[in-house]
Amino acid sequence: MAALLALLVAALLVGADGRADKRGGGGDGAGGGGGGRGKQKPTITIGSKKFTESTLLGEMLAQLAEAHAGVRVVRRYNLGGTQLAYTALKTGEIDCYVEYTGTALRAILKDKGSAQSASAVFARVSRAAREQDKLLWLAPFGFSNTYVLIAHVAAAKKHALRKISDLLRVPDLRWGMSYEFLRRDDGMVGLRRAYKLAPKNLVGMEHDLVYQALKNGKVDVSDSYSTDAKLLHADAVILRDDRRFFPPYEAAPLVRAELAARAPAVIAAFSMLAGRIDNVTMRVLNGEVELSRKRFASAARVFLQSRGLIGGKRVVKRRALGFFALLWQRRGKTLRLTAEHLMLSGVAVLAACLLGIPIGVMISRRPRASALTLAAAGVLQTIPSIALLAFMLPLFGVGAKPAIFALFLYGLLPILRNTVTGLRGVDPRLLEVGTGLGMRPMQRLWRVELPLAAPTILAGVRTSMVINIGTATLAAFIGAGGLGEPIVTGLSLTDTDLVLAGAVPAALLAVIVDALLAGVERLATPRGLRVRREHD
Repeated sequence: MAALLALLVAALLVGADGRADKRGGGGDGAGGGGGGRGKQKPTITIGSKKFTESTLLGEMLAQLAEAHAGVRVVRRYNLGGTQLAYTALKTGEIDCYVEYTGTALRAILKDKGSAQSASAVFARVSRAAREQDKLLWLAPFGFSNTYVLIAHVAAAKKHALRKISDLLRVPDLRWGMSYEFLRRDDGMVGLRRAYKLAPKNLVGMEHDLVYQALKNGKVDVSDSYSTDAKLLHADAVILRDDRRFFPPYEAAPLVRAELAARAPAVIAAFSMLAGRIDNVTMRVLNGEVELSRKRFASAARVFLQSRGLIGGKRVVKRRALGFFALLWQRRGKTLRLTAEHLMLSGVAVLAACLLGIPIGVMISRRPRASALTLAAAGVLQTIPSIALLAFMLPLFGVGAKPAIFALFLYGLLPILRNTVTGLRGVDPRLLEVGTGLGMRPMQRLWRVELPLAAPTILAGVRTSMVINIGTATLAAFIGAGGLGEPIVTGLSLTDTDLVLAGAVPAALLAVIVDALLAGVERLATPRGLRVRREHD
């Protein structure tokens, strides 16, 4: 029985992931070239990390590949941090994403040496990627997006902060650093060693909230990127790296070596961007998305057309201003994302029912077994959602499969617990009547126990589904799609309307599903019990 259930769960995962992979969409506003949907065209997958510049550069590569290599591009944007994107590339879940040489040196190779020249760093990471992981670095785009420390204008003026070493004089400043920067050796870990920094008031936060915290005076010092468009309008000054801790961070396509053999035209298309983008241009491009509210696809297309890299008429599409206008503009995409979201949650809960209800039946009359099983399922609920998704990546890669499996684990406890509770709540006298009528145990289970326990079991399914609809918004961090996509993109753009364009439909979906399942629960309640409850 257990083996059969495991096979059913596996089949659901494979089928769901296959449907998700066929969507070919991407991060919010990424769109596609529209061409290349013929069955004979080869497919490549381009990923990006969870910030504007990475997604924008990934979209440029996608449009170049579609225009010049005749391939169909599957976009998997917003893949969380460096390790997630790099792992997805190594395992073949994606074929390419944009990486930074300094990031590869410090965060991937764990090289803690002093800063080197741009050419030396590129040679070092290229050799290591080729020899260790069969990955190829293509020629850099032409700009270096290094880390910088920024200080609020008022704090910088008050304490005469001009360079990073000046921070040693003021240990009581409030530091708000992005979570990834805090963990990275080319971030706060190495910075502490290089400058002997020991801030007393340091908190972690999402990078996208840093500027708002600076503007509101909640933090005095934070990290940023040299090409970040928000620096153009931030009340902050960049502190000079006077000890030259940060290495060069040249941006370049990082691809699987087998892609060069499988689709050499793609590599040629990617190489068209080599040396085409400098720091000022990249900052302006980021600003067009973050500040002017252009869509990723539009900003990428206009830039490529302006450089003569792709043809076609220039069409600049901007996101509508205001939540309701944006929701109407995105109505088609919202429906597609809602369907994906419902698929992720529904398949996970169905799998949890296939496993949880039979196990609940088996352990309902065994107190020790039920205690151990419910405790184990309870432990799964205590694991943070994003951490559980990360645990699934080595097993399933990125996309729908790890998301569904994580949601399946989260959905088990309510179903298991309510199945056990419902069966134990059946009146023993009714069981005695069934036995007296000559019913065998299985007949008593199907004709007496399960019908009477059905409302309680369905209440567990209802709880599981509502929980999973909310949790599934995090699936966007691993390229699984759903209504988390606009939420993640909106956070990276500090676009409240875009965040709400994902959050509000997700909340409405949870309310609607809860109401529908409440109706199913009522219909499943035996008429006698329903009448009794209504009278009570």
